[in-house]
Amino acid sequence: MSWDITTAKRLVIKVGSSSLTTLDGGISVQALNRLVDACQGLRAAGTEIVLVSSGAIAAGLAPLGLDRRPHDLAAQQAAAAVGQGQLLAHYSRAFAHHGAEVGQVLLTVEDLIRRATYVNALRALEKLLALGVVPIINENDAVATAEIRFGDNDRLAALTANLIHADGLVLLSDVDALYDGPPVEGGKPIARIERTEDLNGVTLGPRGRAGIGTGGMVTKVEAANIVTAHGIPARLTSAAKAPALFSGEEVGTLFLPRGKRRGARSAWLAHLAHTKGSIAIDEGALKAVIGSRRSLLAAGITEVSGSFEAGDVVDITSDQGTVHARGVSSFSAEEARRMRGKKTAQLGEELGEDYQRPVIHTDDMARLEVTG
Repeated sequence: MSWDITTAKRLVIKVGSSSLTTLDGGISVQALNRLVDACQGLRAAGTEIVLVSSGAIAAGLAPLGLDRRPHDLAAQQAAAAVGQGQLLAHYSRAFAHHGAEVGQVLLTVEDLIRRATYVNALRALEKLLALGVVPIINENDAVATAEIRFGDNDRLAALTANLIHADGLVLLSDVDALYDGPPVEGGKPIARIERTEDLNGVTLGPRGRAGIGTGGMVTKVEAANIVTAHGIPARLTSAAKAPALFSGEEVGTLFLPRGKRRGARSAWLAHLAHTKGSIAIDEGALKAVIGSRRSLLAAGITEVSGSFEAGDVVDITSDQGTVHARGVSSFSAEEARRMRGKKTAQLGEELGEDYQRPVIHTDDMARLEVTG
């Protein structure tokens, strides 16, 4: 099985800072123009493009008189605030050369997991694409907190691909493929990943060169795993090989899809959410929740662990401790313990009508792959 990228109707393309910058840390206009030219080739053939671009902080270094990426968050935010306009101006000029318009969309992962902002983000992107505009998405670094340090644009690109039901995700960096070990130590490029087990024994390298990028190979592989688990293929290669890739050549590493298509919120729950506790359920509840995709009711709960509040994400486990799903709890840990094992009618009599709701609604739940 392969993937012909030239047949894709809609692609999310993520490019890292290290692919757009010069050795002194500023934006390389030449590299950016090459990328835009390659993207325009796809657009001319009828493929809609959403570009998730890092580089705002790097673009802000020179205007602020900084010779390297700052370590403190406030300085990073300042560089991003200055650099985002400069980065967009470069993209605007480059795409204008082809008669195309660009539109800036600044997001955080939180924008793609809250119901209201999730819908608004999807509506905005769909309208931009319908109008023939190229959306340029970036992490909203000027207001982001810890996300700025963890290569979140890789994960943001994966969630965006799920959000807009893209036909594929392309991850461009300064590395031409995923290697089974450090290339300097004889590591070999991997042509394709068909199952998560194919990553066993693969050594993933550190963050990007010269401290410019943040994600490194770890977050790129994580992003690829997010989309492939939701039915979307991914291709990882270098920005320098983008023209060849977009012309149909099989370069870099292909991650083949293995799951069903689902939304960005489901992907976040399954792969990125920080859990605050766990709820163990009996065999009958497990069949209903996982097999029949029902909501989790209090009657099936056997144990509640951790300290969480209503709205926090928790693991849903079997009595043996295997995690089968994650979901947003409608109740606190203390409330869930009081509700444990009780039927809906009993809850109404003892605790009140509000406690007759599901502990976790099926719409607020992501079922996980369980291996072994």
